[in-house]
Amino acid sequence: MKNPDNILLLTLFGVFVLATVIQLFYHLYFYLAVSLKKDHKTVPVTEAVTIIICARNEEENLKRFLPSVLTQDYPDYEVVVVNDCSEDGSYIVLGEYIAKYPHLHVSTITKDPKFSHNKKFAQFIGIKAAKNEILLFTDADCQPVSDKWLAGMVAQFDAETNFVLGYGGYFEEDGLLNKIIRCDTMFIAMQYLGMAIRGFPYMGVGRNLAYRKSLFFRNKGFGAHNKLPSGDDDLFVNSNATGKNTRVEYSAVTHTRSVPCSDFSEWLNQKKRHITTAPFYKYRDKLLLNTEPVVRVIFYVAFIILVSTLTLWPVVLAIFMVRLIIQIVVYAKTQKILNEKALLAYSLIFDIFSPFLYAVVYLSNLLSKPDKNGWK
Repeated sequence: MKNPDNILLLTLFGVFVLATVIQLFYHLYFYLAVSLKKDHKTVPVTEAVTIIICARNEEENLKRFLPSVLTQDYPDYEVVVVNDCSEDGSYIVLGEYIAKYPHLHVSTITKDPKFSHNKKFAQFIGIKAAKNEILLFTDADCQPVSDKWLAGMVAQFDAETNFVLGYGGYFEEDGLLNKIIRCDTMFIAMQYLGMAIRGFPYMGVGRNLAYRKSLFFRNKGFGAHNKLPSGDDDLFVNSNATGKNTRVEYSAVTHTRSVPCSDFSEWLNQKKRHITTAPFYKYRDKLLLNTEPVVRVIFYVAFIILVSTLTLWPVVLAIFMVRLIIQIVVYAKTQKILNEKALLAYSLIFDIFSPFLYAVVYLSNLLSKPDKNGWK
């Protein structure tokens, strides 16, 4: 009679092998695509563009970052800043810039105690005010890394393109939290950029995203998701992007960098707000996105059990090393492409713990109601 323990461990070994295969599929098919993508042949575009920035109490960030948006090397563009109920000196800063930059326009939303709204309303005001068909979005706390940002993003548009997904990273600072934020941002970018390259676009980031104004109104704006606190970027892309109408652009000159959260609770609240949009993704995308972290946990748990019980341990260790080597290659290439420095070791650790971190965020959302008018 066979030992039940042996049968159980052999079954676990089979699960481990299957988990490895699935993990390698994600890394080699989706994630590696980010560093292997061939540049799309573009023709320099001179079509007029509107850059839209929504700002609420962003006086210091407008002083620091808006000039880099207003001085892009592009022949015909306007910048629309939606000053949304700001109670700081944003109005004064914007007034000074309007006098200096004639292509800057400001739409002001005044505070009404009888009417509260989320960021989507401010986005809608900005889109309505835009004079041009191509819209490029970023945030008040974001800085384009070069004056070629606008030209690079717009160059991806052709007659069939409705969306261009860009990369928005965070400024490098000292401390562990900054490493976590940048690792998380890189992981998300590998997913949404890689899946878009393979024909499965599911989200973009509002820090660096472009689409057509006509598409927005043709598809009834933010539609059924209008009342959600988040989703002005990812849910709009998820609802309207296809493999044929979406391109990606993340060459070095087209990145943006944002101010990272300064403490863990602030970042955790930000993640809680962002994750509220996940249940509204297409079923296909939810399946693809949820499968990988679940399988990743199974992979690590199975590895620990098999090695600790010495079950086929040379084979198990060899499989683990193959996966680790491929993982290192993919992460190293991605970090180089996205200009995320000194993250390789942290990203390998983050790979282990991130599924549990996201589980905590998800459970926390179940136990508390997010602010329906949350803005950032």
